[in-house]
Amino acid sequence: MKATINAVETKNLSSPDEMRSFPKGKVELVTVGGVTFGRATLEPGWKWSESVKPIAKTESCEASHTQYHVSGRLRVKMDDGTEYEFGPGDVSFLPTGHDAWVVGSEPAVVIDVIGMTHYAERK
Repeated sequence: MKATINAVETKNLSSPDEMRSFPKGKVELVTVGGVTFGRATLEPGWKWSESVKPIAKTESCEASHTQYHVSGRLRVKMDDGTEYEFGPGDVSFLPTGHDAWVVGSEPAVVIDVIGMTHYAERK
């Protein structure tokens, strides 16, 4: 199925449609052309299993992510035990089933194209 877009649509993540905060982090969301973009800012000491797991109520992150890593370093541990680390300029795809945490003393900032629609959404 092909979407038809007839007009230019622009938004800025500095004036998001929605912002979700959680311990040591936040996600700013905008939707354009039917695609939700999220900018996650994760402070040093942030860890998914401590900051978002209580909101998600799942054992590991069940969102898949396609991300561009703007700044800082993010370490990810998949449910199978494999680990990866990402830094500025990296582009990554993460399937469901992982934990993640900020490495070092700099905030990690990522732009996510597919995984933030329901991320840290309180129900």
